[in-house]
Amino acid sequence: MTPETATVFVVDNDPSVRKALARSLLTAGLKVKTFASAREFLDQGPPGSPGCLVLDVRMPGLSGLELQAELNARDIRIPIIFITGHGDIPLSVKAMKGGATDFLTKPFKLGNLIRAIREALQQDEFLQASRAKNAEVQRCLEKLTPREREVLDLVVKGRLNKQIGEELGAAESTIKVHRGRVMNKMQVQSVADLVRDMAGLAPKHRE
Repeated sequence: MTPETATVFVVDNDPSVRKALARSLLTAGLKVKTFASAREFLDQGPPGSPGCLVLDVRMPGLSGLELQAELNARDIRIPIIFITGHGDIPLSVKAMKGGATDFLTKPFKLGNLIRAIREALQQDEFLQASRAKNAEVQRCLEKLTPREREVLDLVVKGRLNKQIGEELGAAESTIKVHRGRVMNKMQVQSVADLVRDMAGLAPKHRE
């Protein structure tokens, strides 16, 4: 299912293409916002809700591939579906390596585009939910004391209280207290939940 708040951002310098795509996608029940250039899209700032980008490859000024590179450089993660009348293998390979979800050559079937869009929107909805969860886990981590963080790291590695106590030079009863506080602050009910939450964090967030 496509979330009601999701938006399809169409970036194409050809006004007739923008109009035709907007009309077709609106008819398919999708929310659409169009832009005449890559720069115009960038100037609006990061999308604030789930969405995907339908992007022409060749445009005056900033090209579609250059926009993709700029979004990656700014760490703005949004699924991109490239459309082009000049598709070739090197272009498509470069686009897919940059993280594009699909590459359609004109003329393409509307059904193929809509299917690609729905898949991209579902992907972005999942990614945004994952980012929100990771942000919450990070906020919980920041509540831990240095010793509690040491205990957490060892719990995640599968150590028992006695083993943690031996490694940290503390009594097993003390480790049990720290462990209880870790579970409370991390808002988890089991070690399995704790391991899962920590596994979902990007490496830079674990430090």
